[in-house]
Amino acid sequence: MENIIHKRLIESVDVMNKLEEHLGGRIAAAADMIVDCYKAGGGLLLFGNGGSAADAQHIAGEMVGRFLKERRPLKAQALSTDTSVLTCVANDYAYEEVFSRAIIANGCAGDVAVGLTTSGNSANVIAALEKAKEIGMKTIAFTGEGGGKCAEVADVLLDVPSKHTPYVQQGHMTVYHIICELVENAIAAEEDN
Repeated sequence: MENIIHKRLIESVDVMNKLEEHLGGRIAAAADMIVDCYKAGGGLLLFGNGGSAADAQHIAGEMVGRFLKERRPLKAQALSTDTSVLTCVANDYAYEEVFSRAIIANGCAGDVAVGLTTSGNSANVIAALEKAKEIGMKTIAFTGEGGGKCAEVADVLLDVPSKHTPYVQQGHMTVYHIICELVENAIAAEEDN
């Protein structure tokens, strides 16, 4: 038991230590993209499956509420929260279309679509990112190492350097908290002027 504990803690720290070198510039690019979107009056549409759906909701909550600073609420919607829409689309069309149909219904050119998938290969996340690009939205994908098929459709790929799902999820949480802080700092600074 102690070997597993030690091994997992060391491996997790190793992945976290690689984030800056691997993603530093792309984290800044994602934050800049979101700030530009908010300054232009747009918003975020976030989506993922399972734990990634919970992460999408977490990010939306940080944007609409606050992260570390008092500032105006920022437009953000997690597409996994409306079970009536999800089950209707999955039943009447296909599960692969649940997020892309929501993107069509709720997204506008200039908004940012944020897809989360540890594998980078979730069909419904890929379809939504593709649809977002078709309507003129910018796209960010949170994935595991390499990005899977999302690497082909994301304007900014945030691929945590691991293929081990728990470490990818930990990396996603660290990265999106950094992005929340960067966005919030920029919006708060704009409000102070």
